[in-house]
Amino acid sequence: MLINGIAVLLDGFAYGALLFLMSVGLSITLGLMGFVNLAHMAIAMLGGYALVTGMSMLGWSFFPALALAVVVTSVLGVVLERGLFRFVYGAPPLAQVLLTVGALFMIAAAATYIWGPGLQAVTIPEFLEGRLRFGPVGFSRYRLFLLLVGLAVLGLLHVGMVRTRFGAMVRASVDDQDVARSLGIPVDKVFMGAFAVGSALAALGGALSVQAMGLDPGFGLKYLVLALLIVVLGGAGSIMGTFMASMLIGIAIIAGAYYMPAMGAFIIYLLMIVVLTLRPTGLRSMRRRHP
Repeated sequence: MLINGIAVLLDGFAYGALLFLMSVGLSITLGLMGFVNLAHMAIAMLGGYALVTGMSMLGWSFFPALALAVVVTSVLGVVLERGLFRFVYGAPPLAQVLLTVGALFMIAAAATYIWGPGLQAVTIPEFLEGRLRFGPVGFSRYRLFLLLVGLAVLGLLHVGMVRTRFGAMVRASVDDQDVARSLGIPVDKVFMGAFAVGSALAALGGALSVQAMGLDPGFGLKYLVLALLIVVLGGAGSIMGTFMASMLIGIAIIAGAYYMPAMGAFIIYLLMIVVLTLRPTGLRSMRRRHP
């Protein structure tokens, strides 16, 4: 029983790492810009399709194709932000929701047309296949890799927000956009940079999830609810809060599937109710002074 519990916990951490990679950009975008981007998971889906395309059509190996997916998708994210989304900054939330939901369905339809409606698959490197043994507990090499990537991204984001000039500009823009502009901070460019980073992380998460979660044109809509739950639980704009919420949701999903498969969704929403009852603004929310 204990061994099974440890295995479930480790698998939950790995699943949570994937959810963190795909959700943290949405949290930053919502917390920094006040922009409700429901097309965020469609960008993650495009990261998965870019990986599949790089490996199947270009014949690249896993890691070069993964780098290609991150770069190409982050550029596409910036194109969407500059060409479409920035025109509804400051608009009522309903307008933002309608625009981004429309973009989500359009991207899903385009994916169906280009890649077809079926599930996609990728081949991971040999050294990531199989299982590692930690005493009596076995753990997938690939899931350990996912967990390490999630921790590395968490560390880099923390350092980037605390120790770099761009992080200081982001924090200043979060606190007060008008004052930040008066100090010469290019808030629009900061927003564009934050959107690019969020898109790159979403692409990374989406590409790495192809092996673990599968990939089809419904991916963006399927995991959008989980991403929103994570942002709500973690607190919009909080990197550490998003990480903590991702781990909680990941463990809840894996534990529910293992111990109570018929009640998996109930456990997730019960967890949300308990957390928000105790912490209505999320685990580590970032308050914005100006909407």
